[in-house]
Order: sequence, then C-alpha cells, then structure tokens
Amino acid sequence: MLIVSAPLAAADSALPEVALRVERRTLAKRLWRGVADDGVEFGFELEVPLRHGAIFYQTPASRYVIAQEPEAVLEIALDMPPSAAAGVGWAVGNLHLEFSSEPTRLLTPDEPAARQLLARIQIPYKPTMAVFRAGRFARGTPSAIPHELGPSHKH
Repeated sequence: MLIVSAPLAAADSALPEVALRVERRTLAKRLWRGVADDGVEFGFELEVPLRHGAIFYQTPASRYVIAQEPEAVLEIALDMPPSAAAGVGWAVGNLHLEFSSEPTRLLTPDEPAARQLLARIQIPYKPTMAVFRAGRFARGTPSAIPHELGPSHKH
C-alpha cells in the first residue's frame, strides 16, 4: 500500500489519469484507505482532506486523481431573482442542511427534510445525481469558497 500525505504540487497533464473513486463523506476525512481503478491500494494520512479532481500520486505511466462519486441531490435552478436565491440559501442553512451554489443552480443532498422545506416554501426542485461539494458558494467561479478568499476577506 502506498501512503499519501498531500496532493501533488505539480503533475504531468499529458499522462493518462487513473481514478480513485470515493464518496463525499470519506473524502472529508484525513485518514482513510482506497483502491484506484487499476487496483493500486493507497492509504491517506492527510493534514488537509483532498478534493474532487486532486492529483495525489504519479508514476512514469499515469497520474492518480480523486474522483468523488456522484450522489443523490436536489437541484434548484437559479432562474429567480437574487433575493429569492438568497432566501432559499438562508432557509436551507437555517435547517443546518448542507448546500452548494453553482452559477446556474443550488444543490442540497436529497434528504426528506430538504424536500419538505422546499415544498413548504414552494420552491421547485429536481432530483438528480451530481458531485456534491458542500460549502461551495459562487463568487465568479463555482470553485471559490469563503475560506479560500484569504485573510483580507471581510465578512
């Protein structure tokens, strides 16, 4: 088993990728084990959890990438005024449900509480499968999240 302590700082983008598929709850951990699609076993002893798309190991023949598994989510289209979208985000967060914001949609895990909330506040949603990255908020790009804004960010 190969031990990984951090993502690679630089990887050869010309090499083919080998996926290590992992569910979101495991990916949030710092200590875990996984097996890549080619059968190579890895142990993860991380200071910071890895993210979907992270390259964590490379050989002369391939590079290994984290592939977070899609999960059941509720998709709320952002074809509404910004104040309404903010209200939906507040309502979801007020129930301590996770959500993420992308440029065209909000996502929350498909749970009974989320379905009940959206029905109560009369917000249409669509059940779908997607890679869910909790705590992602749109700030020009779907990958920007508040703690990455740096120390100069003012709330």
